[in-house]
Amino acid sequence: MNWLVVGLLMCAASIGAGAFGAHGLRSALDAEHLALWETAARYLMYGGVVVSLLGVVGRVSTVDLRVAGWLLFTGALIFSGTVALIAVGGPRWLGAVTPVGGTLLIVGILVFAWRMLQGPGSPAGF
Repeated sequence: MNWLVVGLLMCAASIGAGAFGAHGLRSALDAEHLALWETAARYLMYGGVVVSLLGVVGRVSTVDLRVAGWLLFTGALIFSGTVALIAVGGPRWLGAVTPVGGTLLIVGILVFAWRMLQGPGSPAGF
């Protein structure tokens, strides 16, 4: 997987989502739901930036970062996706799924950090 490209696409999607919220949804959503939309866009950007960083590191290092990449990508999509859906009137039960995405983002960052500490050729098992 080309994590640099994936991360940059996530960043672009985040900017698009933020602009859509500010211009297309501003009159359609109340302040609470617009804030949820903004949170979804912001966390997609956070995930995209870290996935992009992972992609850059992956280009100059032999450390295997696939697990971290998939955790970050999946976590950002689940977190941002569920929050965005709730913002536009999706079922409230999606709020129970949102922490799964947040947890995957956190674990992905921790795995990325751990792999950076382990370095290439470590017996980390990834």
